Amino acid sequence: MSGMDAPHREKHEIREHQLIIETGELAKQSDGSALISYGDTVVLATAVASKRERKDLDFFPLTIDYQEKAYAAGKIPGGFFKREGKPSEKEVLASRLIDRPIRPLFPDGFRSETQGIASVISFGDENVSDILGIIGVSTALMISDIPFDGPVSAVRVGRIDGEFVVLPSLEELENMDLNFVVAGTDDAVMMVEGSAIEVSEEIVLEAIDVAHEEIKKINTIQRKLAEVCGKPKRKINPVEIDGTLKENVRSFVIDRMKEAVRIPSKMKRQEILDLLLEEAIEKFTSEEGDRAKEISGIFHDIEKDLVRRMIIDEGVRTDGRKPEDIRHIYGKVGFLPKVHGSALFVRGETQALVAVTLGTSADEQRIDALEGETFKSFMLHYNFPPFSVGEVKRLGFTGRREIGHGALAEKSLKPVIPSKEKFPYTIRIVSDILESNGSSSMATVCGATLALMDAGVPIETPVAGIAMGLIHESDKTVILSDILGLEDHLGDMDFKVTGTKKGVTAFQMDVKISGITREIMESALEQARAGRFHILEKMNETLPEPRKNLAPNAPRIYTLQIKPEKIRDVIGVGGKVIRGITEQTGVKIDIDDTGLINIASADEASAMKAKEIIEGIVQDVEVGRIYMGKVKKVVDFGAFVEVLPGVEGLLHISQISDERVGKVTDVINYGDEFPVKVIEIDDMGRLKLSRKEALREEAKGKTKG
Repeated sequence: MSGMDAPHREKHEIREHQLIIETGELAKQSDGSALISYGDTVVLATAVASKRERKDLDFFPLTIDYQEKAYAAGKIPGGFFKREGKPSEKEVLASRLIDRPIRPLFPDGFRSETQGIASVISFGDENVSDILGIIGVSTALMISDIPFDGPVSAVRVGRIDGEFVVLPSLEELENMDLNFVVAGTDDAVMMVEGSAIEVSEEIVLEAIDVAHEEIKKINTIQRKLAEVCGKPKRKINPVEIDGTLKENVRSFVIDRMKEAVRIPSKMKRQEILDLLLEEAIEKFTSEEGDRAKEISGIFHDIEKDLVRRMIIDEGVRTDGRKPEDIRHIYGKVGFLPKVHGSALFVRGETQALVAVTLGTSADEQRIDALEGETFKSFMLHYNFPPFSVGEVKRLGFTGRREIGHGALAEKSLKPVIPSKEKFPYTIRIVSDILESNGSSSMATVCGATLALMDAGVPIETPVAGIAMGLIHESDKTVILSDILGLEDHLGDMDFKVTGTKKGVTAFQMDVKISGITREIMESALEQARAGRFHILEKMNETLPEPRKNLAPNAPRIYTLQIKPEKIRDVIGVGGKVIRGITEQTGVKIDIDDTGLINIASADEASAMKAKEIIEGIVQDVEVGRIYMGKVKKVVDFGAFVEVLPGVEGLLHISQISDERVGKVTDVINYGDEFPVKVIEIDDMGRLKLSRKEALREEAKGKTKG
């Protein structure tokens, strides 16, 4: 066995566990593979690139997949087929998380189809499987023959009681006010993704610094493995551009393109650019062959250079704004009559239509994951229909981008959502993007805040979001606030920050260059803070605070706390009692294991009736006390009488009257109501009642009166 094929192992200790990377034993027919473990969590990462280069493509065909095996947690999948099905939301988000810091590190001109797969094959409580996926795929690429400018590593960093914690466990997540995943090379940070509970920008930077120091150490062991068992890298054969064609196309389009890129309207600008490209293709495509693809590439490069130089040299953007300017903002709420809460948030040429629906605990989302079964009472779903950008596409399943944008917006708002004790509703937000020209996920955050307030959800404070961009040339760097789609496409960074007046609630950064420095990040955060405050002021003009009342058609939920031992009394045998209450009142009733009861109804009177019945059921019956009873069943030896809703006792024939009773039905019948006295409660909780004693006491009371 050669040194390249022999198993190799490197270790690095982080807190109480060792991070171990092993290569050379598993998946040896892939171009590169790594087995990476931390505690009881083990991930197998592989990388494979096609030997055939796709010269027909103008983009790098990279696919990253993260998959969780049910057996990793000792589980058998549910469903009819008993095997893993389509990727879960967590798997989709983890795939995106791995892709984002990996993708920018492939060299320009590499066009072979490439796939990285991270498979979770053992799942512990360490909360690191997605982190191991990033490190593992990077290692697999490093030791492979695939061109890759790594390594890149990642860690999760949290903050508990003011102290930063690297790779926090699942148990520690509950107590953190900051939870970031940070990925980077030795020189710079490539990606940040996470949420926080209104922390300052200074704390955000400190967390990234702590993470980056650990990242450098993990990069070191990746390099050690690559030095020992790495394969020689493939030679890249980039497509050579015809210099004469490039100069001819530039001369033909440059003057009109300079005018076109200054047109503020996205659709008008694109229409003129598309016509100009068609003219260039028609003019320079020869009869010998179609050169449309080559000309399109040259055209794109000219446009990119013009837009970037305009920003760098003049400080002017395509829509005429300065780098720090925010587009015009407009908001509208409460315009959908049957919706519990609605808002339209418009920023420039981006529109988000957001709706809030309120439900009960029965509407919670059940999540069956390797970590165990959980329930979500707050969810946000983001939709990006093709008409929002003037395109025609088939409507299909929710894509990775939509899941990712929805998850970011959900994280942004979660810190201000009231607790279940304060607001016992399940909340679903849907954001439909009606028009898009950059920052649609941030428009979703703003629109969702307004829709929540319109629905009467008592959020603690409004949340706004802003997307930042970067144009970085060797001679100058310009940070852009509230970026356009074009600036995202042609720029070097997509940097999203959400938060309140008090602090940051979510943060996401992706770069297309080899990383950005701390100084750039600090400047971007400060500029984003100013932009966020401006947007919050505009939102305040639309709706300053949550409405005092819920929408008329929203369910009303009333809470009632009972003793846990009384739960069975409210439910009854086979659910008989609770079913009777719902049939009688028309309400929906949810009871949890602690005895917290939620009564939901659009009609307050029905809810109060149900509450009264339940309070009667859980009321403790006292010996010696007289109750108004109702005959529920007549038997030969007496009758069963209900003294409280759902609480019955035996009225023996001997206790019906002072006079001798030969037949029960001679005196009482089903449905009769009369006072009874509780004379005994036996060890099994059964009641013995007396009608004659109750009548005696009633007679005494009248005599005294």
